[in-house]
Amino acid sequence: MLNKLKIEIGHFKKQPHNFRILILTNLVYALVLPVIDTFVAAYIMRNTHGDITKVVIYQLTIYTGIPLTFLLNGWLLKHFDIRKLYSAGMMLSGISMIVMMSLKELDIVGIGFAGIIMGLSFGFYWANRDYLALAITNDNNRNYYYGMETLFYTIISVLIPITIGLFIDSQAGDSQKHTAYIIITGVVFLITVAASVVCFRGTFKNPEQKRYIFFKFHPLWYKLLSLAALKGLAQGFLVTAPAMLILRFFGNEGALGSATSIGAVIAAIIMYVLGRLSKPSDRIKIFAAGLALFAIGAAINGVLFSQVGVVIFILLLLIAKPLMDLAYFPIQFQVIDIVSKIEKRSEFSYILNHEAGLYVGRFSGAATFLLMAHYGSAEIALRYAVIIIGVLQLCSIFVAKRIIAQGKLLLPQTDTNIDMKVLHVVAEGAV
Repeated sequence: MLNKLKIEIGHFKKQPHNFRILILTNLVYALVLPVIDTFVAAYIMRNTHGDITKVVIYQLTIYTGIPLTFLLNGWLLKHFDIRKLYSAGMMLSGISMIVMMSLKELDIVGIGFAGIIMGLSFGFYWANRDYLALAITNDNNRNYYYGMETLFYTIISVLIPITIGLFIDSQAGDSQKHTAYIIITGVVFLITVAASVVCFRGTFKNPEQKRYIFFKFHPLWYKLLSLAALKGLAQGFLVTAPAMLILRFFGNEGALGSATSIGAVIAAIIMYVLGRLSKPSDRIKIFAAGLALFAIGAAINGVLFSQVGVVIFILLLLIAKPLMDLAYFPIQFQVIDIVSKIEKRSEFSYILNHEAGLYVGRFSGAATFLLMAHYGSAEIALRYAVIIIGVLQLCSIFVAKRIIAQGKLLLPQTDTNIDMKVLHVVAEGAV
């Protein structure tokens, strides 16, 4: 076991300097992601007497801020080092939480304002993170890169939620619990500062200064946008759905932390092994497995709609989400590699436009939930919206297959700098 660990560490050390720095930066920042994704939603529910529509509205304002920040980020890259913008994104997440905790009353305006700031944070973070991941990886090592990231995220998602949940639950009254949230917010801000310091150890370069905004694209890119919309559909409210379900059925943050940690160890091992050993030709299989687990978990939650159903759903979601991401991001980057060479455009223009596809899906997902909650009930929305989205997500398998198949046909038009042999293997394995 020790020898195998040394081999894996040695393999990591062989990666380029910027590869390792980006992994380490994201590792440090990963410490705050469970807090942002889960406990901010729990805080809103606790302080609005369980009003889940406000949680979804908060999520929707976040997703509205993200594409706007992608546009702003493209302009700012002409004037600022990408490391500064990347760091600003991480630190803004702490500032957003500070704003949320300072609100005396969690009304729509206050929640929306905090959500927009968090959207700015995610926009700067993801726009620059995606570009850097694209720039420092190739089709050969992208599975490994995302396997490493997922390994760290899932291990951290074991430790952080249960620790924070127990810490909040250990406080006696509402006032003490509020103080606990404030302490957590302060720690989050300090961690974002630490992640920014690590980021500046890299020698990352800004993208080439070309035009970033386009309205016409290659047909292959439109197929990827449809895949992005399907991905965003689930993100519309599923980021906060576990918190809403657990607080509804279990009633406390301690259970929230424990339940979100149960399956993470298994997921961590699976993701690292897949990232280390899987080939580009395996991506469709991995993608399909993740989508199937998600749909099964959604169906079980809808049928049972109980404590048992919620736990099973979250366990399957913990495994399904990283499986989908492990396959999705390399497919996205592969398409950018191909289409950017054909259209002779900056890779960042595709990263920016990709966010528009995600936003369409996110807005549709959140709107579906809110409409079902408004015209039906919160229970109907939590029970059936996730089933609808889980079934629709299965269409992603067929869209992804068509994307990779068309990518194979376009290989002769692409620049020879793309690893032709690797892409050929990817295409053959997916058709």
